[in-house]
Amino acid sequence: MASSISTSRAFSSLFTAFALIFFIVSPLVDAHSSAPAPAPAPASDGTSIDQGIAYVLMLLALVLTYLIHPLDASSYNFFLN
Repeated sequence: MASSISTSRAFSSLFTAFALIFFIVSPLVDAHSSAPAPAPAPASDGTSIDQGIAYVLMLLALVLTYLIHPLDASSYNFFLN
């Protein structure tokens, strides 16, 4: 009976030691086998920002044209006879 207890205790100690070594070594093995992930692509390369600024400037030019045009056209009498 004492032999059976010492055998199971030895087996559990051996299994615990093996599991501990496995859990310590396995992340190291995995870390060396995989390449690092590539860097993510930039969210904006500046082109969309430039395009947004261009749209705002074109809208500003259009608004200013329509605000200034009636003042300029009032001095001409195209439709009056």
